[in-house]
Amino acid sequence: MPKLKTQKGIAKRIRVTGTGKLMRASAFKSHLLEHKSAKRKRNYENKQAVSKSDRKTVRRALGI
Repeated sequence: MPKLKTQKGIAKRIRVTGTGKLMRASAFKSHLLEHKSAKRKRNYENKQAVSKSDRKTVRRALGI
């Protein structure tokens, strides 16, 4: 079977932690920010884990 190629678009957006968790940036941080509270915008800065249903797909796309 041939080698899996890494999907570079996903590789740029997702980081793998030392324990193997897949971390991604939060959504809703790019525009329409004036009506969102400062607390809400700060929380968008934090990384979030990739959802359980997407983990298998993302791992394969990263070539893991």
